[in-house]
Amino acid sequence: MRPLTFVRPQALADALAALAQPAGELDDTRCIAGGTNLIDLMKERVMNPSRLVDVNALPLAAIEAAPGGGLLLGALARNADTAYHPLVREGYPLLTAAILGGASPQIRNMASNGGNLLQRTRCVYFYDTAVPCNKRAPGSGCAAIGGITKQHAILGASEHCIATHPSDMCVALAALDAVVHVQSVAGSREIAIADFHRLPGTQPHLDNTLAHGELITAIALPPAPRFAPHSAYLKLRERSSYAFALVSVAAALDIGFSGAIRGARIALGGVAHKPWRMPEAEAALEGGKPGAEAFGRAADILLAGAVGQGGNNFKIPMARNAIVRALEMAARGTPPPSPPAPFNPTERRDD
Repeated sequence: MRPLTFVRPQALADALAALAQPAGELDDTRCIAGGTNLIDLMKERVMNPSRLVDVNALPLAAIEAAPGGGLLLGALARNADTAYHPLVREGYPLLTAAILGGASPQIRNMASNGGNLLQRTRCVYFYDTAVPCNKRAPGSGCAAIGGITKQHAILGASEHCIATHPSDMCVALAALDAVVHVQSVAGSREIAIADFHRLPGTQPHLDNTLAHGELITAIALPPAPRFAPHSAYLKLRERSSYAFALVSVAAALDIGFSGAIRGARIALGGVAHKPWRMPEAEAALEGGKPGAEAFGRAADILLAGAVGQGGNNFKIPMARNAIVRALEMAARGTPPPSPPAPFNPTERRDD
C-alpha cells in the first residue's frame, strides 16, 4: 500500500505553498476538488500521487460579472451550479448546453470547473496498466495505435499518442475564447483557453501548460452577447446520457440585421487531444449568408488534415456532417435552456 499525505488548507496562500513543494515523482502532488476523475484514476493505479491537496475550503466558488465586462467562473464552482446560473444561461447558453451534455447529474453536482479543465483522457489503453501508454508511462509506447480506435483522434495526433480530450465544457470554453486564471507562490498569470491544453507531440503525458505549483483560480469569459442568440452544442455519442463524445461541436454565429454572418465560432470535441478550433474556418463564414454550402466549406477547412486510425475513419464524415448541422441549428436560433428539474427527495428513480 502506498502512503498518502492529505492536506486541506483553509487559505489560498497555504494551498499554493503546499503545491510549491518539490515535485518529486511525475504524479507526486495533486489537487482534489470534486474528485470525479482523480479518484477513479487512483483506484485503477493509473495515477499514484503521494500527496493530495484538498482545495475545497478555498473561496473560489463564486460566479460573478467581471469588472470590465464578461463573467468570472470560480474554479471551485460546481458544473451544475455553473450551467444553471442565470448569468451563464442568459449570456452564455452555449456553455450551459455543453455542461448539461456531459456526464450525469450526480457527477455535474460534484465536478468543479477547474477539475473539468484538468480531467484526463478516457482512452481505454490509458486506463489499462497492463499495456503500454506514453501518456501514463512516458516512453513505453502507444497500444492504441493499431488497436481499437473508435474513440480516438483524427486531428492533431502524433506517433506517440492518439488519445482525445473528454470534456464537453472545454469545447464551449474554446468557442467562447475563455481565459484561465492561475496562481502560484510566484504570482498570477492568465492563459488563453486555446493555449491551455496541449497536442500530444512527443510528450503526451503533459495534458496542459500549467507549471509546477500553479492552481486554477477562475475562468474568465469575455463579453459575448452577440453570440447568445445563435448558438448550439451538438454531441454525437453512442447513448443519450453519460457517454463521451464521438464528435461534438460548439457553434456560435453573430448574424446581422441583413442576414449576413458578422462573426462565427466553431470548436470540436472528441476528435483531438484538445478542443479543436481553426480561426480560418470561422473567417470563411464572415460576410456570407448562413447555409449548408457555406457551412460545408467551413467544415472542410476545419477538418483539413484529418486522418483516421482505421476503427475511427467514420469520424471524418461524421464530424463534417455534425459541423454543418450544428451551424444550421445555431442559425435557426438558440433554444431556451430548460430549467433544472425540482428535487423531490421522496421520488424513486431506477434509471
